[in-house]
Amino acid sequence: MSICSRPFMVGRHEWCIEYYPNGQKKSCADFISLYVNLLNDDAKERVKAKFEFSFIDEAEKQKPMYISGTETLSFRGEYLRGYGKFMRKDVLEQSANLMDDRFTIRCDIMVCDTEDAGRNKVLLSEIDQHLNNLLQTKVGADVTFEVSGEMFAAHRCVLAARSKVFMAQFFGPMKEGAAASSAIQIKDMEAKVFRALLSFIYTDSLPLLEDDDMEEDEGEAMEEGQEEEAAEDEMAEVAEQGQGEEAAEDETELQWLQDLLVAADRHDLQRLRFICEKRLSERIGVTSVASTLALAEQRHCRGLKEACLKFIQVQSPLCLQKVMATDGWEPLITTYPSVLNELIAKLASNQK
Repeated sequence: MSICSRPFMVGRHEWCIEYYPNGQKKSCADFISLYVNLLNDDAKERVKAKFEFSFIDEAEKQKPMYISGTETLSFRGEYLRGYGKFMRKDVLEQSANLMDDRFTIRCDIMVCDTEDAGRNKVLLSEIDQHLNNLLQTKVGADVTFEVSGEMFAAHRCVLAARSKVFMAQFFGPMKEGAAASSAIQIKDMEAKVFRALLSFIYTDSLPLLEDDDMEEDEGEAMEEGQEEEAAEDEMAEVAEQGQGEEAAEDETELQWLQDLLVAADRHDLQRLRFICEKRLSERIGVTSVASTLALAEQRHCRGLKEACLKFIQVQSPLCLQKVMATDGWEPLITTYPSVLNELIAKLASNQK
């Protein structure tokens, strides 16, 4: 069941926001879903536009420069464009964005004028595409990494320009003296994590988790026919194991984000660290809060730590018992006993 906003005009086209309070399909049941709908589909060509959802106080996401940096997408009536997993429902319920059981979502849309597309294309930066092509083709690569048995070719200058750690490693006083033909061993990291790290260094954006058994990340704009989605829902109803598989997928993605945050911290990639911290804050749940809180304490992520403590603070006694029964709870209070003191103080404040 969805709720649609009143229609509004942007770029001579009529749009609306479509909101699914319980997710757009069964695999998104724990999330709210948000989509942009093109209502007047009488154009001869698809409408090309950029869009960004934000809460009313997220001023940074509402700047034209920020929106212009998002992906240009094609719209037509039968497609949904947006986020199936925009935010977990339990996270929204505890966030400052929800007041008196209400919240306000803003949608900024930039319609690309097809008549000026050729001229505007020259104005849009393509450096991320060019650098990503350099990474994929390996042209001019002068360094190789070996991670979990997988080889990655890269460019020292690009890595050094983006990371102080790589700068010191390749060009600092203590630079490695290994021959260029020798692969640099990266330990304590999975190949998929290092692949994402490299992709971010070259493109300045977080890639999708590429595991075959994973769904598309919620940050990817969706383009699915309604018939395909109905078929997926029918399959989910028939297969009892669907929920278990979904839980495993969510756990895999959560672990990937946690590992990527550690990698970003190790290589002094502050923007990537911030993105991972924000994504993890949106995925805090009963089964994950203990491990996420331990990571936040270990890596000095104050925002993520506060989000975890706040999540636990507002839980019912039954949910608190479930949190304490998770595998991550005992290592948390054993390794970081001060966190337990902070949590007790938070819970005590509820009684005042």
